[in-house]
Amino acid sequence: MNSNGALERILKSFERYYDIKTEDVESPFAAEAVFKSHNEQYFLVKAAKLADIDSNEFVFFYSPHNSEADDSELSSGQASELAKMAWERGLSRVTPYFGHRNSDVTLIYLSEKIPDESFKTIKKLNFYKSYKFSLYGWSSFRALAYETSTGRFATNRRGSDLKKIVSSLI
Repeated sequence: MNSNGALERILKSFERYYDIKTEDVESPFAAEAVFKSHNEQYFLVKAAKLADIDSNEFVFFYSPHNSEADDSELSSGQASELAKMAWERGLSRVTPYFGHRNSDVTLIYLSEKIPDESFKTIKKLNFYKSYKFSLYGWSSFRALAYETSTGRFATNRRGSDLKKIVSSLI
């Protein structure tokens, strides 16, 4: 399976819970997915509101066949640059306030060939931000890289649960 086929299968499974955007996506990403959850807690009546809880996730998908890059191999420098881009775009959509719990940013790389250096880079990716000492929530970064030609995976520490999800889809 090539990276476009893998992307289609992953996006199809994400459709159930995420708002998927495949057109007019800012370059170099092939697609974006957004998950928003709002929860309220009351005590007996709605007027006695205890808590407002918002949780968000912004997922960016990268496939070299859908970007301007001609190369189907993900280099180490390109992997870290894409991670920084996804992190910055995800953080620009965060609105921290007292009811904000978390807004996570996820990047999924799908490429035909990923060198070992890039796998090492992806495993070391770590971004985290707390807002007002976590009173206004936090943001963390998850990353997964999937080499479609061999079926190898690499994730950063927070992205280990992504490996289970994606491996069941492909």
